[in-house]
Amino acid sequence: MPVSFTVYVDESGDEGFVFLPEEKGSSRWLVLSAAVFRKDNDLDAVRLMREVRVRLGKEAKKALHFRELKHEHRVPYVRAIGEASLRTVSVLIHKPSIKEPERFQTEKYRLYRYATRLLLERVSWLCRDHRRADEGDGTAEIIFSNRSAMSYDDLRGYLSYLRDKSELKDIRIDWSVVIPEQVRAVNHDQLAGLQIADAVASGLFFAVNVNQYGEVENRYFNLLAPTCYRRQKAVVGYGLKFWPEDVESLSEELPHLAIFHSGK
Repeated sequence: MPVSFTVYVDESGDEGFVFLPEEKGSSRWLVLSAAVFRKDNDLDAVRLMREVRVRLGKEAKKALHFRELKHEHRVPYVRAIGEASLRTVSVLIHKPSIKEPERFQTEKYRLYRYATRLLLERVSWLCRDHRRADEGDGTAEIIFSNRSAMSYDDLRGYLSYLRDKSELKDIRIDWSVVIPEQVRAVNHDQLAGLQIADAVASGLFFAVNVNQYGEVENRYFNLLAPTCYRRQKAVVGYGLKFWPEDVESLSEELPHLAIFHSGK
């Protein structure tokens, strides 16, 4: 039986902890985002990207990278995503607030793997609560944008470890949705869904990460907000997961985050 959902995952920001003055050095934020489609609607991603390329005057088969686009191209791009039939889940990690950063520096990609755990928890809740008996087996195919230096065998092994230890740790992934063997990686330019996930992650990154001029671009979030997974109308903790502290605590230090808490 086919899967019920396709989940595309990409990130924005880096995993470094070298923070220099004027917002230089490592990024202050790491954002990991998922674009979730019902498997029956998977071709919607292809149609969406085709329409975006036409709107932006891009070549028919050109892969879009959000960071390479001008602001005037990014706005209609994320507007199109915000109006589409999909849901998004994002984990936003403020690295300067991590109390024990050395935990994530002893092993390469450890922070990325932890972000993946937080992301797939929420993706699994979304899929569990919205699966239909007549649409697939209830599970999700999870496709990551390929990071050439990272082993996806290791990532699948990490997820298998979490599944095996789920009774001993505070692990809230619903394993009836997430099957480690159904996780794979594909190059960004090969799938429309990965380009959508890239736009979501990068759009949110620009909305939280203060640039060297002290500015953020929250318009991207405003346009993407309709796609955010909500549970009982709550978006923070579900479609938007801030870590290591909740958004209210971070908002005292970073007042521009108040827009996320408002859910608008």
